[in-house]
Amino acid sequence: METQNIEQQKQPAALIVSGKLLSYLFHPLFIPTYIFVFLVFQVPYEFAGITEFQLKLRIFSIFWLTAFFPAFAVFLLWRLRFSESIFLRTQKERIVPYVVTMFFYWWMYYLSRNFTDQPAVLKFFYMGIFSCSVAGLILNSYFKISLHAMGVGGALAAIILFALHYRLPLGVSMSVAALITGFVCTARFLVSDHSQREVYAGLIVGITTQILSYYFIM
Repeated sequence: METQNIEQQKQPAALIVSGKLLSYLFHPLFIPTYIFVFLVFQVPYEFAGITEFQLKLRIFSIFWLTAFFPAFAVFLLWRLRFSESIFLRTQKERIVPYVVTMFFYWWMYYLSRNFTDQPAVLKFFYMGIFSCSVAGLILNSYFKISLHAMGVGGALAAIILFALHYRLPLGVSMSVAALITGFVCTARFLVSDHSQREVYAGLIVGITTQILSYYFIM
């Protein structure tokens, strides 16, 4: 940790600020909401069965279940002194948040199986992020795998799979997603104490779980 802090102090302030901003903006808890909004714009015909108000309510509910509640659980753990920081810097501090997040991701997958007014690809995506959280919890016993890398890796794989499934020309979207993935992983090297193994492992797990979920669900 001290070595990492010394390395960070050597970096230009602009890089550190940019790295932190990217880490907050593309926090893994926000990825499900981003992906849902992405599908709203790319395949609007898949949402033809619901009104605009219902669609906005759906987006809010996804954010509420996949971002707010897990984040609130982390906040409670911190306030109850079960963790030293809301940033979950140790493997032990991450166990309960992993379990909480797994519950909500499984719940989203369970609900998506019965929805006929939203893209069917969300079923594999939700199963993918649930599987990713399970894999993350298991690997957390051995090393502190990067949550951010799992999140952006899964998002990149999902967008590529959306393009294949719908046969859409999403080259620009895939390129942007790949750039964001690279920037976020680089940011984790700059502003966190993750090793290369932890970041690359997170990236691989995020991508692999989406691919496997696609082939098993779709």
